[in-house]
Amino acid sequence: MCLFCQIIAHQIPSYKIWEDETTLIILDNAQDMNYHMLIMPKKHVTNIMACDQETLSHLIKVIQMISNHCIDHGFTGVNILNANGKAAGQSIQHLHFHLLARKNDDGIDAWPKLPGSTISLEESYSELKFSKPLDSFDPKI
Repeated sequence: MCLFCQIIAHQIPSYKIWEDETTLIILDNAQDMNYHMLIMPKKHVTNIMACDQETLSHLIKVIQMISNHCIDHGFTGVNILNANGKAAGQSIQHLHFHLLARKNDDGIDAWPKLPGSTISLEESYSELKFSKPLDSFDPKI
């Protein structure tokens, strides 16, 4: 059972901010910054590519809700971060989003430092363009 599944099953204690039947929001115990939350489905789903549409849609609604909650409680912005797969830096193989509640001039730079492109925009476009309509998309679940 993964770490997040153990937290969801109350086998590991956490600081629960909010939960419903399908979603849990906790404080990140890494304490790398103030107000760092993790939002996850209670169902074990490895990443966004493996997530069913209903679960993902609900997660996005919860992310919007907690973001508005932060603004209503004096924060002035949020960062929403997510990694999918080991190559992207996903350390726990359970879908989750990091929500960082922010205040003006808090001194935090949450953006990654990127090395710069090594290929042209045309080459990127050629490899990434999507040619089939969205309604024909079948997620891997």
